[in-house]
Amino acid sequence: MRLAGKTVLITGASQGIGAATAELVASKGARVVLVARSAELLSEHAERIAAIGGRAVVHPADLADSAQIAALAARVLGEFGPPDVLVNNAGVGRWLFLDDTEPDELRNMVALPFTAALELTRALLPAMRERGSGWVVNVNSPVSRLPIPGATGYVTARFALRGLTEALRMDLRGSGIGVSEVVPGKVSSEYFANNAGAEERIPALARLAIPTSTPEKVAAVIASAVERERTEVVFPWQLKAFELTGRLFPALTRYLSWRTGTHR
Repeated sequence: MRLAGKTVLITGASQGIGAATAELVASKGARVVLVARSAELLSEHAERIAAIGGRAVVHPADLADSAQIAALAARVLGEFGPPDVLVNNAGVGRWLFLDDTEPDELRNMVALPFTAALELTRALLPAMRERGSGWVVNVNSPVSRLPIPGATGYVTARFALRGLTEALRMDLRGSGIGVSEVVPGKVSSEYFANNAGAEERIPALARLAIPTSTPEKVAAVIASAVERERTEVVFPWQLKAFELTGRLFPALTRYLSWRTGTHR
C-alpha cells in the first residue's frame, strides 16, 4: 500500500514509537490522526509535523475508556471516513508480580494495549469492510513471544493482543483488509522512564544479546510493513533468533528466561 494520500490513525501518538511513526508517514504524504490522552503533547507534535509540510489532526482520548473509544471512532468516521491504516500502538503497564499488582492497575494494563485495540478496531471495521480495503497494525512486545518472570499483567495483555492479531487475520482473509503485527525488541522510548523498575526486570540474557532500537527505527519498520503488506515483523534479528529458539526448545528457553530474570 502506498501511504501518500492515505489517512493513518495512530494511537499512543504523543511520544515514542507513535510520535516517530506519525512523523514518518506524514513525510510520505499521509494525513495522520494523532490519538493519545495529552492534548498538549499531541498539539506540539502536530505543529512539528506541519513544520515539515505534513498534515496532522489531533484527537485526544483516553483509550482505557470505552465511551471515549466510541466517540473517537464516530468523530474520525464523520470527518474522514474509515482510515486507510490503523496503528494500534497505545500501551501502559509496570512490570510486577501478579500479587504485587493492584486490581485497578491490572485492568489498566489490559485496557492498554488489548481492550483499546479490540474496541477501536471493532468500531472502525464495518466501514473498512464496506470500502473493501485498509490495514491494521498492532504494535506488540517481545514478551508476547518470550514471557518473563515478574511482569504477569503486562505479559498477559501482550499475549491477548497477539491473539487478537491472529484472529483478525483469519477473519479478514479475502476482505481486502490486511493485518500486521510489529514486534520490536527493547526500544529507547519514554516507556522505561514512565514505568520505573521495568527495565531492571528484563532477563540478563536478553539485555546482553538483543540490541536496543530507536523509535525512528520502529517507525520505519511499521511503515515498511504497511507498504510491503507484511503480516509479521519481529526484529532485530537477535529477537527473531530467540523466538525461533523458543519454538524449537521451549523448555530450555523458559528456563533461561527464569534463570536470568527477576526473582523475589
